[in-house]
Amino acid sequence: MTKRSNLNKEMFDSISKEYDFINNLITFGFHKKWKKEIIEIVKKIKPKKILDLATGTADIAIQLSSIENCKIIAVDPSTKMLKIGHRKIQKLNSNKNILLEEGNSENLKYGKKTFDAVTIGYGVRNFTNLKKSLNETYRVLKNDGLLIILETSLPTNPLMSFFYNIHTKLYVRLIGMIFSNNSNAYKYLQSSAKTFPHGEAFKKILIDLNFKDVRFEIKLFGASTIYVAKKSI
Repeated sequence: MTKRSNLNKEMFDSISKEYDFINNLITFGFHKKWKKEIIEIVKKIKPKKILDLATGTADIAIQLSSIENCKIIAVDPSTKMLKIGHRKIQKLNSNKNILLEEGNSENLKYGKKTFDAVTIGYGVRNFTNLKKSLNETYRVLKNDGLLIILETSLPTNPLMSFFYNIHTKLYVRLIGMIFSNNSNAYKYLQSSAKTFPHGEAFKKILIDLNFKDVRFEIKLFGASTIYVAKKSI
């Protein structure tokens, strides 16, 4: 692991206990709806094996487990986030087809063309090396396999952008200060959302990495975006 990778791991370990609670507050619960949309997209290809990267506390992996005859491997570098995910899985009795593993997106241990789909929820902007990690998702995807990403973005409408800035600068930081032992983590997450390429810029990155049929759907006036891309044959 690089120094930055270790710092990211330590940061998410430090906020693991309150992560789900604060994520609900920050997104006003909308993230649950958007994650369900990811599941519906994946279901259409009738997958047999899915990789959920940056799984965190396994929200997406748990929902993916509703797909019949499908195995989900959920990977995250944060040990403590995975422990919470494991408890959630046991509580819901969804562990029959979910395997949680600690791992780094830059060096996946899985072979070429292993997965029908790769899902990533609010994780790509925290990748230490974005292009290397995306190349790894490309490698492990089967031909015509789907990459589905849910990530924060920035509203382009001036009025929406104004309210978004208030939300991130005041509300998100206040929530972090009140409910987290590491409020600096939420300052980082807020600043990383501003610098991360989104919309057409991120679409171009995926196309440059040989993904095809790349499309994106803007959510909540641009506060988040779902990207869908297919591996070229």
